[in-house]
Amino acid sequence: MIPAINALYLHYRIIERTGGRHGVRDVRLLESALARPFATFDGQELYPDVYLRAAALAVGIIKNHPFVDGNKRTGIALAALFLEDEGLTLSASQKELVRFANAIAEGKVDINEVARWFKKHTG
Repeated sequence: MIPAINALYLHYRIIERTGGRHGVRDVRLLESALARPFATFDGQELYPDVYLRAAALAVGIIKNHPFVDGNKRTGIALAALFLEDEGLTLSASQKELVRFANAIAEGKVDINEVARWFKKHTG
């Protein structure tokens, strides 16, 4: 699991580099989004592979909206960091990432579609 302090630092760096307002809107929503990839039910992992876990993380941050600003950017960046920790590199243009993050925020893709997108765009 990505520690909250790492997520906060990444968010801070993103806001510094790309603009927006700093701050956490709700720390419980942040903690929930960071824990979501490792959720279980009745002893079974809800997100049993790396792509579903990355998707759960991105969707959790983007939809929970724990930060004042920069939730889409931070959600995608945290998922990319998670994938990198698993030995996978996310490869997509800035335009593709923006389109993808907006689709998540607008509810146009479900978690399985997000996982497939990550699988297609990693190597």
